[in-house]
Amino acid sequence: MSEIIEENVEATLNENREPSLIAKLEEEGDIAADYLEALLDIADLDGDIDIDVENDRASLAIVGGKLNHLVGGQGEVLDALQELTRLAVQTSTGDRSRLMLDIEGYRAGRKAELRKIAQESADEVTSTKNSLKLAPMNAFERKIIHDAIQSLGLTSESEGEDPERSVIIFPN
Repeated sequence: MSEIIEENVEATLNENREPSLIAKLEEEGDIAADYLEALLDIADLDGDIDIDVENDRASLAIVGGKLNHLVGGQGEVLDALQELTRLAVQTSTGDRSRLMLDIEGYRAGRKAELRKIAQESADEVTSTKNSLKLAPMNAFERKIIHDAIQSLGLTSESEGEDPERSVIIFPN
């Protein structure tokens, strides 16, 4: 009987935690969207902001305004805007934000490219039985590579200091 009560209490606690996390992330998304809308207005740029919650983080996408110049050559402008937006959310909430920002589908496209690089690199490591060091990447890119390598059954780790931090993939 006490086991059933403990399970019910634990289930209730988990149910109560999840909605509060989602509500917090939705609040982060709203604050970030307001900040980004103000930036777009100041720069006299058009674009719609989509807000979502993915992987326990707020996710925002700016679409529909010919905004590729806000991405930058290698996503560096996008990374800077994401950091500024995170700081705006942190200033408002008092909590560190892990929100993700995408503009014109850049990050979505980059994820696909990185998964392909991870697959090709994993194939090379598996066939040669030698570890492979990839080119330096930012934290977002390294996370995609690490996740893809793990799903392929290999191991990887990051090495070095930003901005020269790289992923090394190891054979089994």
